Amino acid sequence: MDRKLVEKAKALLSKEQGTVYKDPGGKISLCLVYPNTYHVGMSNLGFQGIYGLLNARDDVVCERAFFPDGDDVEIYRRTGTPVFSLESGRPLDRFDIVAFSVSFENDYPNILKILDIARVPALPSKRNEFHPLIIGGGVCLSFNPEPVSPVFDMIFIGEAEESLNEFLDMYGHEMGQQEVPPGARGAGGRAGGFHGRLKRSAVRIEGVYVPEFYSVDYDAEGRISGRTASNGAPETVRRRFIKDLAQSPVTTAIVTPESEFSGMYLVEAMRGCPWNCRFCLVGHVYSPPRRKPLDSILAEINRARETTTKVGIIGPSLTDYPYMEDILCIEGVDFSITSLRASEKSAGLVELLKGHKSVSIAPEAGTERMRRIINKRITEKDILDTAKLILDAGIENLRLYFMIGLPAETMEDVSGIVELVKKIRGFSGRNSLILSVSTFVPKPFTPFQWHSMEPLNSVKEKLHFIKKALRNLRGVKVFHDVPKFAHMQGLFSRGDRRVFSVLEFMADTDDWVKACSAADVDRDFYLFRNKEFGEMLPWDFIDTGISKQKLWDEYTEALSLQG
Repeated sequence: MDRKLVEKAKALLSKEQGTVYKDPGGKISLCLVYPNTYHVGMSNLGFQGIYGLLNARDDVVCERAFFPDGDDVEIYRRTGTPVFSLESGRPLDRFDIVAFSVSFENDYPNILKILDIARVPALPSKRNEFHPLIIGGGVCLSFNPEPVSPVFDMIFIGEAEESLNEFLDMYGHEMGQQEVPPGARGAGGRAGGFHGRLKRSAVRIEGVYVPEFYSVDYDAEGRISGRTASNGAPETVRRRFIKDLAQSPVTTAIVTPESEFSGMYLVEAMRGCPWNCRFCLVGHVYSPPRRKPLDSILAEINRARETTTKVGIIGPSLTDYPYMEDILCIEGVDFSITSLRASEKSAGLVELLKGHKSVSIAPEAGTERMRRIINKRITEKDILDTAKLILDAGIENLRLYFMIGLPAETMEDVSGIVELVKKIRGFSGRNSLILSVSTFVPKPFTPFQWHSMEPLNSVKEKLHFIKKALRNLRGVKVFHDVPKFAHMQGLFSRGDRRVFSVLEFMADTDDWVKACSAADVDRDFYLFRNKEFGEMLPWDFIDTGISKQKLWDEYTEALSLQG
């Protein structure tokens, strides 16, 4: 192994508080992998929570690995160093199980790159019983795993707090039947199809999806015409979710300064959102909304204070969390929250956030018409009143989140963003306004899942218009995503299994457009085509509890408002 890479890993570990080290003897060895850098992965509460959940088990040793930083990829390849775990420095292929936690579609190519560097074949058909079992979970794999599903032996659909424990109980039982000690990677005990028996048993666990047990057919126009299950796998895979958030083990396991939330302990207050904006995945796939009781939050904050005074409260609509003011009143803690909803409820919270450097609100659109279409149930008055409260409180930076390329959007709506920002700027010249403008990407299980994306040239024109119109407005900064990468996200968000060939070509290039051409995949088919209600969608086999008819009714209602 390259010494520089090993020393870099040790330096990261030396700054952590809460790292778990275990003797692997007699235990199931599992490497939890985040397919992005350490800095990004350690900022993810879901990843941290699964690390803590797994290490709470006496029969499991869980370690972590990440996608290499920048130039380190070349060092790994040049020196022949395999991707290895932080805690023990073991290569991935020395573990019983490698588990990917996937939160962003554009990280899909990194999954294949990590396996390549680790010298683990990407496809189950190329792996043998001496390779680790490759499993996956996370929000992306829960709403449409198909573009990357050919990699995985099994995928956990939904919130894995319960199903992952059920699987590990089954794994330990099956390993016991083999009379081979857990933790002995390969160990000969996998002869006779141990992985195959695991998969056949795993399909009996609600929420576990075994991709190779399903075949997909397509019609002459390229649309999905049917799916067939085999080996006892269910026709529909039901999303798992935890009913009582107080029972969730997901909490911060490790505090480190080397993450986006430097030295901060993250606490989840809510999961799911009550507002159901038509573009938003969170409000739909994390339904029903669940709130953690105050006593559970207080207990977590007390644990956090043993390590740090910096606590981040996580939730999609914290203005609607009933105990938010009680939490922010706690003395001796430097609280950070994700964002406020533009509403009267936020007034009390703004008072308690005085002295904070930055607060965010998300108008999403610049006109009342556009907000009605996307079901963003706030008015311009709500936005202006909340913005004024924040600026008057002396908060240094007000962050404003907008989207462009939404269904039925016109240039008048884009111009509305500029006019809204100018009105907010008129309240005060002292503070900074920071715009974050993202490109709309249609997501599965939302009313806009049938809608196409906007072409690249049109998105660029709108971004240019916004930046030019606000260029000379003092104290206003405009940041935006890269539209071509938003289109890449759209491909992986709405693609089917045939898109996997694009990922295979991306093992050698970051240019997804060239990869589409090399793989002979028509990106227009996936990105710029409105789907029909009767069309079988790649993710239709997943039961999230959301009626497809209800989503369609929402979609048609949205389009009826465009006149």
